[in-house]
Amino acid sequence: MDIATRADLDVLLRRFYTAAFADPLIGPFFTEIAGTDLDVHLPRITDFWERALWRTADYRSNAFAPHAALHTARPLTAEHFGRWVQLWHATVDGLHRGPDADRAKAQGERIALAMLRRLGGKDAPTAGDGPGFVPLAAVELRMAA
Repeated sequence: MDIATRADLDVLLRRFYTAAFADPLIGPFFTEIAGTDLDVHLPRITDFWERALWRTADYRSNAFAPHAALHTARPLTAEHFGRWVQLWHATVDGLHRGPDADRAKAQGERIALAMLRRLGGKDAPTAGDGPGFVPLAAVELRMAA
């Protein structure tokens, strides 16, 4: 079944962030550096994704600013964004199939690449060799096709 409602997004995002917080590579950005309280943060993230997928939520925050602050505290790399994409795809695929699920995965890839480029400049590396890493160069090639 496809992602169809805000409630679907809530379940998807809770599952994704539970995995992301526990991940040894990207988890510390959420738990140690940002000290993210998922119950407080989740409504805003859900607004973001509801707007990204269906243009129905009133999301007006600057999604880049908190990532820039994290990057200042500890640099975010292509490996970190690649892991985020990998976990995002796995979570979406584990719960949903359909056009909106595909759109959510593609949008996640676009966001990861845009964030990486904004943080590291247009020449930011897009490949890595860490364990479980999804090279963002591969994402770029797929998006260009």
